Amino acid sequence: MRATYKQSGVDIEAGDLVVAAAKRAAQATLRPEVVGGIGGFGALMRVPRGYRRPLLVTSTDGVGTKLRVALMAGKHDTVGIDLVAMCVNDILTLGAEPIAFLDYYVTERIEPKVAARVLAGIGEGCRQAGCALLGGETAEHPGCFPKGEYDLAGFALGVVDEDRVVDGTTIAPGDVVVGLQSSGLHSNGFSLVRHLCFERAKLGLDARPKELRGTLGSELLKPTRIYVPAIRALRRGAVKGMAHITGGGITGNLVRVLPDGCRAVVREGSWRVPGIFQLLQRLGDVARDEMYRTFNMGIGYALVVSARRLDGVLATLTQSGEKPIVIGAIEKRRPGDDGVVIA
Repeated sequence: MRATYKQSGVDIEAGDLVVAAAKRAAQATLRPEVVGGIGGFGALMRVPRGYRRPLLVTSTDGVGTKLRVALMAGKHDTVGIDLVAMCVNDILTLGAEPIAFLDYYVTERIEPKVAARVLAGIGEGCRQAGCALLGGETAEHPGCFPKGEYDLAGFALGVVDEDRVVDGTTIAPGDVVVGLQSSGLHSNGFSLVRHLCFERAKLGLDARPKELRGTLGSELLKPTRIYVPAIRALRRGAVKGMAHITGGGITGNLVRVLPDGCRAVVREGSWRVPGIFQLLQRLGDVARDEMYRTFNMGIGYALVVSARRLDGVLATLTQSGEKPIVIGAIEKRRPGDDGVVIA
């Protein structure tokens, strides 16, 4: 019998079905700057008009072990949103406009229906972020993954004028820290989450702990929020620094935008900590500091603004559908001080 590629584990016909699904997902995200479409060896895109000295901004990320929960639940339409969010929220912190996104989907054997749901989620994330899904790669790696499992990686491209980069260098004592609420866990800390919920507490995805309004599964798979529309609505110069609160929590991410001589004092209790974090702390008797350096604790994005611009920033964010909260202030940092303090 003649050998075929399909016999070795790679199904070209299934791959063609996924390409068709990718084209459908991409169609709703196209921007006028896109030249051509999906299917070539590369993608072409013009720099949007209106930029005088454009700088390109890039980011890459994945979804981490949250994918394990999606596989357990058989729910694959939200992790694509997570993938986009983790990338575009990062480049947003520099003041950049996300304009394009590429994905990488790799699995042991392509299941077209699963892949189509993942790609639909990626398309939805791109729609929310206002960037074009330019293309990507779908790969079968027989013998490299357990049956039915897959992994994802995402790549975002943005643009910002050189004189409009937000880099935190003008942050000074007296400035104010504003927090934007998360939808929950987003896509970080899931190795600890899975240990506490499934290994230690032996909970199922259909469990309804007292701290949650719904099932554990629905809570864990809430997609990461995309903050692009609200941040892009802010006026030029309104924000001095921004942080995407991912792995490392508020303490590990806000410090990345603070200049020497400044520290952020974040007031615990200035926002409501969602029930999922209360549940995790209870299940593992997790120390407060460990919670704050592992999870976002309900704040998915932080901005540093001057006190005189605060009212305008809060008003614009509110008009954009956010519920901004003043969560702290910038103070002078002395030798030996931590860069971010939860007080």
